[in-house]
Amino acid sequence: MTDHSHYVGRFAPSPTGPLHFGSLVAALGSYLDARSAGGQWLIRVEDLDPPRAVRGADRHILKQLSDHSLVSDQPVIYQSQRLRRFDDALSCLNDKGHLYACNCPRRSYLGLYPGTCRTQTTPETQPSALRFRVSETTIQQKDLAQGAVTWVYGKDFGDFIVRRKDGLHAYQLAVVIDDIAQKVTRIVRGADLLSATPMQTCLYHAFDVQPPETLHLPMVLGRDGQKLSKQTHAPTINAALAADNLNQALAFLNQPAIASDNPKTILSAAIKNWRTDRIPKLMGKTL
Repeated sequence: MTDHSHYVGRFAPSPTGPLHFGSLVAALGSYLDARSAGGQWLIRVEDLDPPRAVRGADRHILKQLSDHSLVSDQPVIYQSQRLRRFDDALSCLNDKGHLYACNCPRRSYLGLYPGTCRTQTTPETQPSALRFRVSETTIQQKDLAQGAVTWVYGKDFGDFIVRRKDGLHAYQLAVVIDDIAQKVTRIVRGADLLSATPMQTCLYHAFDVQPPETLHLPMVLGRDGQKLSKQTHAPTINAALAADNLNQALAFLNQPAIASDNPKTILSAAIKNWRTDRIPKLMGKTL
């Protein structure tokens, strides 16, 4: 269980566009969980994919969060400024025999990667991704919202990429390295990222670090049943309606509404009211 005197939580948006309501739910849930435990809440900008980044989106996101009185307890860090840490982590994993080169195009297989390059030698002159060689057959996690979950290697997850063929560090690696560096004790995020848990758990074990607890909140679904996302052009949240936005997010998480038009007042009361057992035990919920 998390030591609440040392609780560290975080919200880690990608600068691919402004925040939408689904993002606000994740930010608010992680903030309230940290604050209700007397812990710290951090913001980290995950800007490792320059082709997808939108110019100025990071500043816009931080302003939107601030307008809702959601402010980091420490200076905001940017993953793009931590590339040496990720390279060092890759060297460590390689020295332990956890990595292998892979040049299989994504179109060459359906579903999970079948491990084609596991036992092959890829020429050093050929551009290749680096994959993590999974050695664990089963990963189990007691998620604080979704309950007990089990993933089986070869059925639910396989060997995964930690450095892309274009040289960019992969999400799975970067998020684990930064969560370790920031001493994150509980990860609160959307249930769309639940499937990333077994891969990240493998990395924690490879670095001999205890994985954080997890709490995966229901995804916000539109009327069409699809997850609200920047890719589906979900509308940005209106900062002028910050109090209404917060109360709507509280209602989505099945938390009591707060009769106030002041975001700080709403957050203060919501921290006292926060109960994880009220969160709907659903992967997704329609707005």
